[in-house]
Amino acid sequence: MRKALRGLLSLVVLIGTIGAGSASAGAATAAGTGDGRDGGRDIEDRLRAIPGMTLVEEKPVDGYRFFLLTYEQPVDHRDPDAGTFQQRISILHKDEDRPTVFYTSGYHLSTQPRRSEPTQIVDGNQVSMEYRFFTPSRPDPADWSKLDIWQAASDQHRVHRALEDVYDENWVSTGGSKGGMTATYYRRFYPRDMDGTVAYVAPNNVNDRRDGAYDVFFEQVGTAECRARLDAVQREALVRREEMVARYAAWAEEQGYTFDLVGDADRAYEVAVLDLVWAFWQYHLESECGEVPAADAPTDEIYAFVDRISGFAFYTDQGMTPYVPYFYQAGTQLGQPDVRNPHLDGLLRYPGINTPRTFVPRDIPMEFDRRAMRDIDRWVRQRSDEMLFVYGENDPWGAEPFRVGRHNHDSHVFTAPGANHGAGIADLRERDRRKATRELLDWADADDTRRTAESAPQRLTAPDKRLDRPEPMKPALRP
Repeated sequence: MRKALRGLLSLVVLIGTIGAGSASAGAATAAGTGDGRDGGRDIEDRLRAIPGMTLVEEKPVDGYRFFLLTYEQPVDHRDPDAGTFQQRISILHKDEDRPTVFYTSGYHLSTQPRRSEPTQIVDGNQVSMEYRFFTPSRPDPADWSKLDIWQAASDQHRVHRALEDVYDENWVSTGGSKGGMTATYYRRFYPRDMDGTVAYVAPNNVNDRRDGAYDVFFEQVGTAECRARLDAVQREALVRREEMVARYAAWAEEQGYTFDLVGDADRAYEVAVLDLVWAFWQYHLESECGEVPAADAPTDEIYAFVDRISGFAFYTDQGMTPYVPYFYQAGTQLGQPDVRNPHLDGLLRYPGINTPRTFVPRDIPMEFDRRAMRDIDRWVRQRSDEMLFVYGENDPWGAEPFRVGRHNHDSHVFTAPGANHGAGIADLRERDRRKATRELLDWADADDTRRTAESAPQRLTAPDKRLDRPEPMKPALRP
């Protein structure tokens, strides 16, 4: 078993230097409450016994048990005595004899059960973690200098250490978008924790000053007709700015929304329009190009289209504030693409407004570290093993993908044809889908008697609309 070998390697390296509500008894039995190990204790008892772990709630789920918990984490992993905070996690428990998928969105934690694609494929448990500084997993007071990729990877490392005696079969980390980035960074800093990693649509903004790859993407994506139609309606939305902004401001006032972060409704509107083309390709398909209004369409139609694609509510304080931790990271380590818009010349009032600094309160200092992403990129290309990157062909965030070198062991990059930011293994070409599925099952050591050497690798679970629903759409121009 790969985990046993990994443990040996780790040893060599070391020497060398939930009011809880109960699920039904039937569901608990089906999900596995203990197999005789550790005295046959129920899984709930084993989780409660972990130091620093608090059970908040258990929700009934057919075939599983679903726990919401908090885990005590140090604010600074380099100085554990400098204070702690409670980090939210959830566990979708199948059986202690099954592999475990470690999932994070890179943002907030969903309090409803959901199976990531790797969990569906390997028929395993799923541990999900809220990213530090996304409320309520935020230290109080918040020292924003402790929000970086190493500290977050160390959060995952401690959660894994806390649970690996309970779930001692193979582990695979995963996440989509910023979650895919998070899974990659975790693997870079703690390469022996996981037996494999599946990173979906993970941007790799190696050099924040060079965004030419994104400009090339928007010059080539889709058809020339679709690109021209999007550019024309984006320009027209700014030509008709006065009427649009008046409508936007009145709507915001009626809803009780404010614009303190970005400045005012006019600035917020300009950012929403700047995000329009990116957001279309991020979350929509080329087949929807026919729904893009013509430049001479009525104002109502263009206003509704911008709202549907970019989402006016997001650019208010109420929409932006929950994402301040992302903008902080984009402005300190992750970077953010800046694309050229020559077709908007003469219409922009606030050049440079669409940058992370705009969306982070001014009392939070920010300084960009140009070494962080270069280090990650170098490690992935030169030293990563058992990693799988999945991208969508028409997703802007894939313009700068992670790449693996010739000497990486068992690492792969696949692209789903025509797919957007929701690309998954199921969307790959048949040959790639088989390869990716086979690798994942192997990393998880997910043995299945139905499989033979000649059979095509398949997911080990039946589809479930309640558990396999897509991850919620994030705001425009956010990974």
